[in-house]
Amino acid sequence: MTQQRQKSQWRPGLLLFLLWISLQPDSLHRASAVKLRRFIGCAVREFTFLARKPGCGGVHVTTDACWGRCETWEKPVLDTPFIESHQRVCTYNETRLVSVQLPNCLPNVEPTFTYPVALRCDCGVCLTSTTECITSV
Repeated sequence: MTQQRQKSQWRPGLLLFLLWISLQPDSLHRASAVKLRRFIGCAVREFTFLARKPGCGGVHVTTDACWGRCETWEKPVLDTPFIESHQRVCTYNETRLVSVQLPNCLPNVEPTFTYPVALRCDCGVCLTSTTECITSV
């Protein structure tokens, strides 16, 4: 297993990948539903997902991802775009990359699968460069 530490230098799509794995039906959520409903803020949380790519078998991987609810509000205004919004999202401040070897890969397929592990998460402004944000036209 190769590990590489890096500061948050997010490529578009990396955050979407982590959000996607958190929504997978085989994700393991180990916290009480009652506690999670009351939680406000941003935290590192454990998720398990199936790592796979074409030409290889899959392997279940457990990683840490950012999860939470942050203060967000919108209010109507008289000028276009007729809404003022303040979007704060649970975002990654520090990550490290981890690689695993996928099993049963075809001879011409690289078996390495690399994924991010969240080290620190905080509520922050929604940046369209790293996150899919609702934007006004």
